[in-house]
Amino acid sequence: QVQLVESGGGSVQPGGSLRLSCAASGFTFSSFWLYWVRQAPGKGREWVSSINYGGGYTDYSASVKGRFTISRDNNKNTVYLQMKSLKPEDTAVYFCVRDTNPFMSGIQTQLRQGIKSGYWGQGTQVTVSS
Repeated sequence: QVQLVESGGGSVQPGGSLRLSCAASGFTFSSFWLYWVRQAPGKGREWVSSINYGGGYTDYSASVKGRFTISRDNNKNTVYLQMKSLKPEDTAVYFCVRDTNPFMSGIQTQLRQGIKSGYWGQGTQVTVSS
């Protein structure tokens, strides 16, 4: 079955950096779009970033553009989110999400709208505080 396991979260001071990883198994990793979505305490889900199946296309929310970088290693079945210049408002649980169908960004619109679609990992906590 589809498994997505996030890691790399933790506590960091404002201005710091973290790299999240999401190790995938149970499907052909190189065939699927992947996403990062976050949810802050008491708030709705927020789409953060997308990457296509080959890694040649990426997209970011306005709130993280220029600070976060999504990438993937199809040989290691892992997707990453490099986060720099972290702010307190980046505090959230970060989820790795796989699209429903291969070779399509079928759920991207729904994720941007805060709708839970696709296959989700269990999440990793990121806390940015001084």
